Amino acid sequence: MIGGLILTPNSRLSTPDLHSIMQPTKSPRVKICCVSSVEEARMAVGFGAAALGLVSEMPSGPGVISEELIARIAVTVPPSVSSFLLTSKQDARSIIAQQKRCRTNTVQICDRLENGSYSQLREAMPGISLVQVVHVAGEESIEEAISVSHHVDAILLDSGNQSLAVKELGGTGRVHDWSISRRIREEIGIPLFLAGGLKAENIREAIREVQPFGVDICSGVRADGKLDESKLADFFDEIEHIRQRSFVKQ
Repeated sequence: MIGGLILTPNSRLSTPDLHSIMQPTKSPRVKICCVSSVEEARMAVGFGAAALGLVSEMPSGPGVISEELIARIAVTVPPSVSSFLLTSKQDARSIIAQQKRCRTNTVQICDRLENGSYSQLREAMPGISLVQVVHVAGEESIEEAISVSHHVDAILLDSGNQSLAVKELGGTGRVHDWSISRRIREEIGIPLFLAGGLKAENIREAIREVQPFGVDICSGVRADGKLDESKLADFFDEIEHIRQRSFVKQ
């Protein structure tokens, strides 16, 4: 399940059906990432989060928690909310083993899958949604996203840098080129999540420009490393404003 849209290996929609469903989204789902405790999870869900991001071991960036804590948080997440395991692993066998330890209902692959295949992941994790991150570095990211979109349930666009000696796989707080994000959204037939430097001050512009299925926010709702209730309220106020305007126009 991804924000209420269920796509499983045995009941995935054909490409024409997906294109008919995945129209530009004026009122996107919200994924709160870098959740670091059961209390933060409850706070995010209370404000209306459709998904929670739980960050496992990464080469850099904020929000990393132990697999044991990820599993403890995941089991408390309500059935209608997606729990995302963020993994930096690049081989299918390791990803499968990690998901079984953490027991989330979605796996977010933050780097390129280099060993094994998406088919292998699906066979070993039936019913678990797969989300592939594409770090938008330039127009070459368009073809990368199109290629991988045939194998996963959603694409998440972020602003990391995989070419650094110490990779950045998320949580940079940087905004990337949203015009490229929009072009990717127009080319793929599956849900697209937009991440990278989002906050209350720019979320209206981001949604207007890209019209993604979902938005993903980490540093924009945190202060001193913790989920900040005031920033969270401001962000969801902006989302509600967008939804109300969308409803009125319809």
